[in-house]
Amino acid sequence: MIAVKTPATAIGLCLALFGPAGLAFVCKTFLPGRPNLVESILAQLVLVLICAMVLVILIFWERQTLSSIGIRSKSLQSIAWGGAFAAFLIWIYSPFLGWVMALARIPWFTEGIAKLAAYPAWYLTVIIIIGGTAEEFLHRGYLIERLAGLTGSYSIAGLASVLVTALSHVPMWGWWTSLTFVLSGAVTTAFYLWRQDLVANIVAHVVTDFAGLVVPVLIAGK
Repeated sequence: MIAVKTPATAIGLCLALFGPAGLAFVCKTFLPGRPNLVESILAQLVLVLICAMVLVILIFWERQTLSSIGIRSKSLQSIAWGGAFAAFLIWIYSPFLGWVMALARIPWFTEGIAKLAAYPAWYLTVIIIIGGTAEEFLHRGYLIERLAGLTGSYSIAGLASVLVTALSHVPMWGWWTSLTFVLSGAVTTAFYLWRQDLVANIVAHVVTDFAGLVVPVLIAGK
């Protein structure tokens, strides 16, 4: 962890904490139902802008390197670990989650998936890459590392990451179903704290979402 440099880090943390969740709630409020393709693209551009602002803060204001948020030069190893973690999420964690949700009578992700499936496969691929990268960059890399620097505790930082990840999914999936993202966020955060490798997290996130959302659409022939 690095020493916190306020106000630079304070602004970066605010963007990481409230940026994606705030964007999701604004879209839910002003774009009810399923946003059209143009509206959805604009929302993705705003998410990219939030990430760009945090990146500018990190490099030019905090004067830190990407290694301070878990991006280090070990690409092949990162991809391998990300692929292995994605395999775990797809073939072990997801069936377990389905069993837990059925046991707790928590609705499956059917409604949200139906909204996403209405978009073309190429666009789903784009938003999965953007969304997965942004969530890991903001909630895992930047938020955890800077909040740990502020509090002196990776446990507190990890808990904040889990909670804000779950909150940011509420507008899309609803409060009840979003409870599952507490568990998913905990698993993903634990992997990051173990490996301290943001690229591996990004790879796992993108591959898992692609398998769960885009592959079914491609199979359906869209």
